[in-house]
Amino acid sequence: MLAVISWALQKQVKNAWFWAIIGGLLVGVVSALPFFIPVLGFLLIVTIAVLLKQRVWQVPIFAMLLTTFIGTLLFHFISVITLTVSGVPMEIIDVLFLITLPSLLLNLLLAAPIYFLFGDLAKWLHPGELTA
Repeated sequence: MLAVISWALQKQVKNAWFWAIIGGLLVGVVSALPFFIPVLGFLLIVTIAVLLKQRVWQVPIFAMLLTTFIGTLLFHFISVITLTVSGVPMEIIDVLFLITLPSLLLNLLLAAPIYFLFGDLAKWLHPGELTA
C-alpha cells in the first residue's frame, strides 16, 4: 500500500491507477479476502492520493502521511466489513488493538522512507527534459 501511495504522489507519474490494480491483485492473491476487495481498496486509496496531490502539492510528505493514515483505516474497515459479512467471527476491539493500530503505526513509520525511495525511483525512471 505504501508503494502505491508514494508512486501516486510523485508529480512525474501518470500511471498510478495501473499500479493500484496490480498491487490490489497481488494483495488479493496472498490474503484471504476476495480479489475485488484489495483492488477496490487500493483504487480508493489512489483516488485519495491523487486528490491530495492536486490540493496539497506544496507539502507532498504531508499528503503521504495523510493518505497513509486514511488509507490504512479505510482498507482495514473494508476488510473487516467483508470478513464479517462472510461469517468470520471477530471481536472489533481485538481487531482494532491487535491489527489496525499496529499496522497504522508501522505504516506511518515507514511512510517517509518509502516516499523518498519512490521519489528517487520516479526521478530515475522519468527524467526531466534536458535543456540545451
